[in-house]
Amino acid sequence: MLNSMLENLGTKILVLLDQAGDFAVVSGRAFRAIFKRPFDGAALMHQFQSVGVNSIPVILLTSLAVSMVFAVQLAYGFKQFQAEGLASQVNGLAIVRELAPVISGLMMAGRVGSAMAAELGTMQVTEQIDALECLATDPIHYLFVPRLLASAIMVPMLVGLSIYVGYWGGYLLLVGVEGQSSVVYASDFFKLLSFRDLRIALYKAFVFGVIIALVGCWRGYRTHGGAEGVGNAPTSSVVTSSLWILISDFFLTKLLLV
Repeated sequence: MLNSMLENLGTKILVLLDQAGDFAVVSGRAFRAIFKRPFDGAALMHQFQSVGVNSIPVILLTSLAVSMVFAVQLAYGFKQFQAEGLASQVNGLAIVRELAPVISGLMMAGRVGSAMAAELGTMQVTEQIDALECLATDPIHYLFVPRLLASAIMVPMLVGLSIYVGYWGGYLLLVGVEGQSSVVYASDFFKLLSFRDLRIALYKAFVFGVIIALVGCWRGYRTHGGAEGVGNAPTSSVVTSSLWILISDFFLTKLLLV
């Protein structure tokens, strides 16, 4: 019994290490392929629309809802200590540093990362990627690079939009519902913030965008098992991306706030 458990554990660890090594190799090839020619501008523009423009409604609704819910909790919590004026200050700090980049990253992992995994997974099981290799086209350069660049560029932009919407979400709640002065809210929201906080949020967004693209493309690129494999690839991509976004958020916070 014990031997069987240890054998299963060892097998899972070996599989995990094999996948980690394969991901590192594929990621390295993707980064090197960025500087290869020819550069497919049309594919990049298409990915800008797919990753960025088409994600705007999701980011708007999510940021508005989360910022309003957080403002409700802050208003209720600080009211217990007669410190309602701190709600807008803490709301601004939380939205810029954590809520906007992390929530946007998780939503993009669910929307964009899963789509990349499904698209490349379908191409893999239908042998379209093999056809690219037969035509002397590097699939990493052709498929990964536009998605990687679009995600790395557009996710920070969407996080900036999320911060802006988060400001107005808190405004609607704290000013419109709780009756706080709009002038006081506008002043207090930025009271604890500096340009460094915005820079940290954009750094995080850039890293999250790279994670989303690399994991989504890699999961799709390594899809096997026909229709079942194509179905599993997006799920695996979302779970892996979300996990690494949360882990990297911790380390980036510790590193950038020092």
